[in-house]
Amino acid sequence: MSNMRTTLTLDPDVSEKIRQETSSGKTSLKKLINEKLRIGFGITPGKKSPKFTVKPHASDYCPGIDPLKFNQLLDDMEAEEFLKKQNKGK
Repeated sequence: MSNMRTTLTLDPDVSEKIRQETSSGKTSLKKLINEKLRIGFGITPGKKSPKFTVKPHASDYCPGIDPLKFNQLLDDMEAEEFLKKQNKGK
């Protein structure tokens, strides 16, 4: 996101209001204009959405292995073993 520098021609009533608000020295012209534009556009000032981060954790499972299908894996392994024994007997 980049900053935009521009020149604006303000209506006299707006210009006077800005002078009044910045005359106390509590806020700068830049800060005041940005604040008022955010309010006008309905942007919540200073509120940013939280950054999404992935929090990795240690696991005994390898990628691509579905722990819900371990019984199927065991069945497949037992079937392979059974077929090996059957073929040896022939």
